[in-house]
Amino acid sequence: MKVPCVRVAREDGERTREALAERDLLDHDHEITVAEGWLYAPIVDPDAIPEEYTIEERDVPDRETQTMPADLLGFDPSYERLGDIVLLREDDTERARQVANAVMDSSIPTKTVLNRASKVEGEFRTREWDVLAGESTETVHREYGYAFALDVATVYFSPRLATERHRVVQQAAADERIVDMFAGVGPFAIPFAGRGAAVIAVDRNPVAIEYLRENVRRNDVDERVEAIEGDVREVATEIEDGVDRLVMNLPHSADQFLDTAIDLAGEDCVLHYYDIQHENDPYGPGERAIRAAAEEYEVTVETRHTVRSYAPHELNVCLDVRLRA
Repeated sequence: MKVPCVRVAREDGERTREALAERDLLDHDHEITVAEGWLYAPIVDPDAIPEEYTIEERDVPDRETQTMPADLLGFDPSYERLGDIVLLREDDTERARQVANAVMDSSIPTKTVLNRASKVEGEFRTREWDVLAGESTETVHREYGYAFALDVATVYFSPRLATERHRVVQQAAADERIVDMFAGVGPFAIPFAGRGAAVIAVDRNPVAIEYLRENVRRNDVDERVEAIEGDVREVATEIEDGVDRLVMNLPHSADQFLDTAIDLAGEDCVLHYYDIQHENDPYGPGERAIRAAAEEYEVTVETRHTVRSYAPHELNVCLDVRLRA
């Protein structure tokens, strides 16, 4: 039986598979195949495929049934995958171990299962983990064609923000100069550089900066990313000339860094400002703070975007703001 497939060069296969999977467009009932240098990825909705891809009807084999944790447990557990690590958020210790055992016995390629043991806290926004299976908290996570080495015990990283990062990265042009003020291991900075932008990536966490430098090399963007360890408020004086784009992904306290952002901004600059606020007024506090800090600029809010629900009645939001001198 012929099914619609996206056809791409084999070397672009993994990046394409990740992009289609992120949009829930992969047909999981049929196998991805390779023939004569082309990779064929079965899809479920041809009309939703971006125009950049070629669609071709092709005979592909049915996919063998995989054993998932729900098949072994009798209920559908909640978990996140980060590279070959599976992350749980279970309050009951016995249930957590039961889920971990099912994950390890399932078809999911997993080397470690971790359960959250604390909230995100501390200067570097890390959390404690209970290791339920395996040993290492280090992994390599792949996202929209890029690979990020990281250790979940020592750096902050959320796989749930992949779509949001992609949304922002797609706005950047190749000739831009960008500052990522809280760069982490590089999930914004490296894709920006992959689009041809020149990126200055700053973070206070020395472990995150080491992973960032490793990831810059891993993704072949060495010449376009400068990694700086330190508080962006202190290193901003080292960044000369105004920049075209700023990312402020520190939602609990980004407002404390707005004066620095304004100092870094060029005559025409886009600011991606992340915030967490009550659902009754999720955008107002951030917008008022930006306007107060940017008195010398014409401020235009181009996008008010809800990223996700953060807690009961609280939203994680982003303001895409253009500053014109």
